[in-house]
Amino acid sequence: MLNILRGGYMTHTGLKARMAIVGSILFAFYALIAIIAVEAFGVSIPLVLLGTIGFAGFQYVVGKKVALWSSGAEDMPEDRYPEIHRSVERIADDMNLEKPRLMIADMGVPNAFAVGRRGAGVVVVSSELLRLLDHDELEGVLAHELAHIDNRDVIMMVMGQSIASMLGLAAYFAIAFTREGGIGNIILGYLASIVVQMVAMTFVLAISRYREYVADDDAAQHVGGDAMARALQKISTAGQHSNAELDDNVSALCIFGGDKSALQRLFATHPPIEKRIEAVRGVERSFY
Repeated sequence: MLNILRGGYMTHTGLKARMAIVGSILFAFYALIAIIAVEAFGVSIPLVLLGTIGFAGFQYVVGKKVALWSSGAEDMPEDRYPEIHRSVERIADDMNLEKPRLMIADMGVPNAFAVGRRGAGVVVVSSELLRLLDHDELEGVLAHELAHIDNRDVIMMVMGQSIASMLGLAAYFAIAFTREGGIGNIILGYLASIVVQMVAMTFVLAISRYREYVADDDAAQHVGGDAMARALQKISTAGQHSNAELDDNVSALCIFGGDKSALQRLFATHPPIEKRIEAVRGVERSFY
């Protein structure tokens, strides 16, 4: 047992340390937004804080509803899926979480995602996933999604995306509405906003990739690394042989984000599946 805790704890600590570094960089970006708003546009600090919270809150509420709507998710009846509900209740109890709302959707690919926060979480699984996985593998996926809720990953990602969006707006207004003005400045401001958002999003997406490792690790601690690894491998293989494409509002939330080219990996929401499998296999070895 000591080896289990030591192996998981060390992995978790290292990942969270990297997340803390990236989070500090994003906070520095936010501080830059505040300075620009206060110094260049004369906006008061309380108004900057209020605007940030309001903007992030709007993205959080709307993003949650759009993800559920675009996936076509419906409530998962407990009388038809009693084993799944019992598994979620058990894992949620182990994590000291309130049981989330369970939903099912026809996504065209085996996948799952979570939205919401502790006390108001929602876990969506695809019907394709239920047909593909054995029960212990499905429990691994469910534990992964519960870990996202437990770690407040959705809120963290919304805040990061909000900061990137606000940086883009700040860059646009700082350039487009100078004293000279003109169509040239507007175009330059638009291009600058895109570049600034892309730079900021590389850090946001780095956090997204780290959170997948942490959620995998948490799930493996509850169901075993072998079950988690088998689930990831099956989902990856099925996804590679499917022509279905998930909506952008959903794909970033899912347990499997698809394979990417070398350039696309820089802006990927998920780390390479082979590295995730290797990581959870390490958790399995710590059981023995």
